[in-house]
Amino acid sequence: MSEQARFWRHPGVPEVDLLKARYVTHRFSRHVHEGYAIGVITSGVEEFAYKGRLLRAGEGEVVLVNPEHEHTGQAGVPGGWSYRMLYPSVEALGAGRGTPYFPEQVVRDPDLARLLVSAHLATERGDRLAASTLMRALFARLLSRHAGSRPAPEAPTGQDAVRQAIDLLHERMADPPTLEGLAEAVQARPFPLLRAFKAVTGLPPHAYLTSLRVQQARRLLEAGLPPAEVAAEVGFTDQAHLGRHFKRVVGIPPAAYQRGAGTYKTR
Repeated sequence: MSEQARFWRHPGVPEVDLLKARYVTHRFSRHVHEGYAIGVITSGVEEFAYKGRLLRAGEGEVVLVNPEHEHTGQAGVPGGWSYRMLYPSVEALGAGRGTPYFPEQVVRDPDLARLLVSAHLATERGDRLAASTLMRALFARLLSRHAGSRPAPEAPTGQDAVRQAIDLLHERMADPPTLEGLAEAVQARPFPLLRAFKAVTGLPPHAYLTSLRVQQARRLLEAGLPPAEVAAEVGFTDQAHLGRHFKRVVGIPPAAYQRGAGTYKTR
């Protein structure tokens, strides 16, 4: 069976992106999400690196990735894996009560898995009432069964310099400085800044910038800008360069993402 992926949104579940996919050779590069990545494996096995560990999720297991936590994704068996994914914003899942935290990234919870599939199917079928009802029930069960205490944050050396470096990358997304220029701008030395940056974000500056560019590209595509214009706006060399990195992070090409972000089925 060939690889295939479909992305969409549904007005009954605002601030939640949905993906149904099967991957065999596709590999997600190391990246972060602004919101959560929550899904159920429907066949095969997915492997993903997360906080220094290589985790495996098999059929029926639920994957829970917290916001701004770097991770990858690839097949854990030769036949690849299939899954149904939700990408809710912090506001959608937290319902205004802060940022929930999931201490375990792979859980076996058959009831939760069935509810996730049902909610996902309801959006795919365009059933507004069922989609909104089941999604709320799913989020409530997720929080009651699997949310936990957030670990006390460490304060790596150079944290202030990293914050300044992140701000600078946001400001100069399309024209970033070299590592040496970045270090000079925040009054740090290159290699200590590199170590501190990875400790704080989980990514080196160049990979963080790529993830940042893809996040901004998503917003611009949602606004209706053509992919070629988006590529230039966020700092990719051309549309093909955008396409390669976009798919490694999002799992689908920019044009498919744009179609899904702008198309709703309603009932």
